[in-house]
Amino acid sequence: MLGTVINTLAIAFGSLLGISFKGGIPKKYGTTIMQAVGLAVVLLGLKSAFETKEMLLLIISLAFGSLIGEFLRIENHLENLGKWIERKASKFGGNISEGFVTASLVYCVGSMAIIGSLESGLTGNHKTLYAKSVIDGISSVIFASSMGIGVLFSAVSVFIYQGFITISSSFIKELLIPSVVNEMSAVGGLLIAAIGVNMISTIKIKVGNMLPAIVIPLIYYFLKSIVNF
Repeated sequence: MLGTVINTLAIAFGSLLGISFKGGIPKKYGTTIMQAVGLAVVLLGLKSAFETKEMLLLIISLAFGSLIGEFLRIENHLENLGKWIERKASKFGGNISEGFVTASLVYCVGSMAIIGSLESGLTGNHKTLYAKSVIDGISSVIFASSMGIGVLFSAVSVFIYQGFITISSSFIKELLIPSVVNEMSAVGGLLIAAIGVNMISTIKIKVGNMLPAIVIPLIYYFLKSIVNF
């Protein structure tokens, strides 16, 4: 859990630093910076997505995962959680829901979050999460300066999400062969790219509803090992 704890603290510290800059950065500069970060997020996501060896599985994962997410209304639940936090912390001002949802998805959906947490749980190697901590810490300054205190609450999402993967990885160790982790990361990378598109475009992709797609490769390889197809 050490890697996840460091990652959480980096986001929290960066968010607090970014909040102190809020209002001090002219809107035109903040917009341009966010668009630039959005482009970088698209690139990071695509790099992971291009690592897939099973393009058909990636497509199927996105289709079925999105269907499940739409049925469960994950995006709505995330937004409602953000709005609940916004009501509780209304004295701080700002669109807390937007900052919380956007930052939570950016920090939680991606190859570094998945692979880093798995490495941490399976081998005790925290290097990937340390690197992610640096990236998340820097981006949280920019996010928080533009979107406010909602970004700070995303640190809780990271702690719960990555902590869960780290702890549960020991129970599914035999299923997490390299090909499974690779395809899960590829799907996650494509979702990260979608988040980047949301950051630079007026077209909003419901990335939250696509989150179940990440576990479809795990289910596929599990069924494959059972029926040997």
